[in-house]
Amino acid sequence: MKRVRAIPRMTVSAALLFFIMACSNSNDGNRNSYDPLTLRPLTARADVHLGGAVVDDREQEVVLRGVNVNSLVEYWQGNEFPTTFPFTESDAEAIAAIGWNTVRLLVSWSRAEPEPGIYDHAYLDEVEAIVDLLARFGIYSIIDLHQDAWNASLAARESEDCGGGSKPGFGWDGAPEWATLVDPNTARCAFALREANGAVIAAWRAFFNNEPGPQGVGIRTRYARMLGHVAYRFSNKVAVAGYDLMNEPNALNDSQVAELAALYTAAIEEIRSGERRGNGFNHLVFFEPSILWLEQGYGAPLPFTDDNNIVYAPHIYTGGFDGGPITREPFEAARNDAMQYNGAPVFVGEWGTNPDRAGPAGDGYFLRHQSYQDEFQFGAALWTWRESCGDPHKAGEFRAGLIPQVWGEFDVDCTTNEVRGERTQLIQELTRATLRVAPGRIETMEYADASGEFRAQGLQAMGGELVVFYPSARFGRPAIRDLQGLTNQAWHEAPGGNDYLTADSNGSDWRLELIPNE
Repeated sequence: MKRVRAIPRMTVSAALLFFIMACSNSNDGNRNSYDPLTLRPLTARADVHLGGAVVDDREQEVVLRGVNVNSLVEYWQGNEFPTTFPFTESDAEAIAAIGWNTVRLLVSWSRAEPEPGIYDHAYLDEVEAIVDLLARFGIYSIIDLHQDAWNASLAARESEDCGGGSKPGFGWDGAPEWATLVDPNTARCAFALREANGAVIAAWRAFFNNEPGPQGVGIRTRYARMLGHVAYRFSNKVAVAGYDLMNEPNALNDSQVAELAALYTAAIEEIRSGERRGNGFNHLVFFEPSILWLEQGYGAPLPFTDDNNIVYAPHIYTGGFDGGPITREPFEAARNDAMQYNGAPVFVGEWGTNPDRAGPAGDGYFLRHQSYQDEFQFGAALWTWRESCGDPHKAGEFRAGLIPQVWGEFDVDCTTNEVRGERTQLIQELTRATLRVAPGRIETMEYADASGEFRAQGLQAMGGELVVFYPSARFGRPAIRDLQGLTNQAWHEAPGGNDYLTADSNGSDWRLELIPNE
């Protein structure tokens, strides 16, 4: 985690079987045969005029909205609490009940490749188990090769003598220790930013320079090959939407941003090679700018590939850490950056803020951020689902003698690391009507949180289906006030007392308006 148009666009048991059967049932006499939980292979469609979109193999536009899950990350252990919580079937169902269809699933290089060229298949089995679990609830997984401040091994030593305004640095997550080419005498002290740690800077310098590691193979080359192996493993997985090449890369100057482009070029080549070896298909590739993208006003690499199945994936935390507002500017910047990649689709890989900003006593940050996502038609994944008090993001507060407050949809007592319960006000603001699948290009999508009204319309339909998630647990099943270009509408029960609405396209422009029943 790091700190165009006016409106463009229950177990594998009887309980789960009942849920799946219920999802196929309609109560209004009208039926279609479309299963709202269907996942299909995804492709990026670039568009320099309207902005890019993600589509499935029927050319239906798919809106990827969801949350980050960190259960499989190998974090630095900074206190006595576990660094993560396990991910369970109840988590998957609860994510589906919010209406989300996407999880950005964090994976650590240090666990995927614990020794040079040796891949941990048991770890990848764990990844696959979560992918398969989520798929049963109609949720795609984006496999995110996650890192923060290089890795867990660069924490300050007990004997570290820090001065000049710096403090002993924490460890984080990401690279294996064998890939950490740092002089053992390098200071491990950090200033305001975790990235401003001498050892972290040295590790990234060696990575971008592709300095030789074990067996004389460059560290950057090893990383790209690892991505190729992961892609080989999941080459036929429809439930894997794609791969986020690297979380928040520490490319801090022009030279490193150029080397970041070189990494991405090599990584895509390795991924496509892995998919071919596995007799699979091309998955989406999500790529990020530098971690200081918004702070420095640059950091998106120059165009680096002829591959057109790419998605620009910056993180938009504007106002998220300092209590400020979320504004249009970062969304405009992301859209403008994407234009240099022929108008690639945009997926906001992380966003979020203090959960106290939700609800009547909050300031509407979560609602406004989601409204901008709709306006700009960006996919997005909230940071985060369930955060443990042992997560290194909380280490600074513990060091200062404070009891931290975790982010995420669950309140946790950081004196015991026990989950107190769900954050109901936050979950209410995140549970909103949204398009999951649309027949052809989405033109507009608007949701009013206070009233529950939802409107959407689109162009260039070539047949296919529409799928909408609606928060019926809050507003009741809505009335359809306007329905054009769509037929055979049917309601399907969704987790949490909510609903999916499906409809068939008649091949023309389409329009939909839902309002709560009086």
